Amino acid sequence: MENARTDSALSGQIVQMDRLDGGLIERMRHEALTVPAPWRAEYGEYQSGGWWTTSLMSPSGEADDVKIGDGAARPTGLLEHMPATAGLLKELGLQYMWVRLARLEPNSFLWEHRDYDELSEAERYRLHIPLNTNSSAFLVTGGKKVHMAGGRIWRLTPTYAHGVCNMLGPARVHLIADVYADGAYERLAARAQEPSGAELLPRATETELAEQVASARRLAGLGYVEAAEQMLLRLFYSHALPEGSTYDLIAGLHSALGDEESSRRWTAAKSKLLALAS
Repeated sequence: MENARTDSALSGQIVQMDRLDGGLIERMRHEALTVPAPWRAEYGEYQSGGWWTTSLMSPSGEADDVKIGDGAARPTGLLEHMPATAGLLKELGLQYMWVRLARLEPNSFLWEHRDYDELSEAERYRLHIPLNTNSSAFLVTGGKKVHMAGGRIWRLTPTYAHGVCNMLGPARVHLIADVYADGAYERLAARAQEPSGAELLPRATETELAEQVASARRLAGLGYVEAAEQMLLRLFYSHALPEGSTYDLIAGLHSALGDEESSRRWTAAKSKLLALAS
């Protein structure tokens, strides 16, 4: 059943929403790239390094408060320097839980994970507005990769397992708004469409996986353990795999090397990142 899931339609995991005026996007892009933001590297266990966020709206009203939680967002001092962005957020009229800028540097990854598990059961959604992007930056979910192109609003359902990468650069900068469901959101969502450019990733054969594990084991044997782990984690972005497979491969690698403590650590990481019941 897990293998069948990777071939299914995206089924709302990620959808395209309204188009935005090109001039407005360019003004927002300039604001995002020049505002004196206190970027923070939160959620270190979810990423390779290179993913930075700063808040435009948060319940505390502080720009360096970037760990997501329930609440009624209010503008931070950064938003005062971003009139075009502030104008769009006001025009959308949504019930904001949090609004951030997120920057993903070249050769950087957000590993396979789920979001919102630690929050209340309120109905909420995550909106993305790409401001600076490139074709090597894409999201993987449901065994497919999707490049979130500029010029429109996208909705991600982050309770599905997903990961993000920026292979070559330049930096990918998105405005990300976590919003509660209300009438304004429903009007926006009524125009949602599945993305036309989603690409099905190829399945990895048992032989291919065995070769990757053997290569990782050789790296680890030379002392490059983190490089070996990241080699396996990156398989999520090139192949359609059953959920959590890369974490299982790493745990198995450490077991084969006789490091049961590291194996247990990666098994625990899988449970945490994918919000699996213990």
